[in-house]
Amino acid sequence: MLRREFLSVRNRLTADDVREAAVALAQRALELPELAHARTVAAYVSVGSEPGTPVLLDALRARGIDVLLPALLPDNDLDWGVYDGEGSLARVQHGGKMALFEPSGERLGPDAVSGADVVLLPGLAVDGRGMRLGRGGGSYDRVLARLERAGVHPALVVLLYDSEVVEHMPTEAHDRPVRAVVTPAGVRRFAGN
Repeated sequence: MLRREFLSVRNRLTADDVREAAVALAQRALELPELAHARTVAAYVSVGSEPGTPVLLDALRARGIDVLLPALLPDNDLDWGVYDGEGSLARVQHGGKMALFEPSGERLGPDAVSGADVVLLPGLAVDGRGMRLGRGGGSYDRVLARLERAGVHPALVVLLYDSEVVEHMPTEAHDRPVRAVVTPAGVRRFAGN
């Protein structure tokens, strides 16, 4: 129900709204000290009305940062590949789900994310505790569990629209808080994450 409400708001955005928000989002994200010091960032390619990431991906590459992008596996887990510019992406249709843009080069394996200094997460909302609401497929829950098992603690940052930062959301036992949320209006950090 909650997911549907957030998706409904996103689906009313125009292409211009999404484009303008993407530029502002990239500017705010690039101000993060975590990104200024990162060597490797795991990110994703936005689709549809998601907060746009292409401007940010290219800016990270221009800074000499290695950018890892996910490739969806049949079991909803994520493999990873390197982003080498727009030409390194392939449009992949996953069954009845939406088409995704994935790295077309060599696959590095699901554990490659463990080498990231920052993980930029998609989501639908985040609450005042830093708890993220994902799309419900569980892919990023697996990524976060993998990072925990590996004993690594990259900065977890979710990219959202301003209206998607809410005071409180129901959570599940496996949910993990993020360190910060970046929206077109700015950055909000969460204590202790």
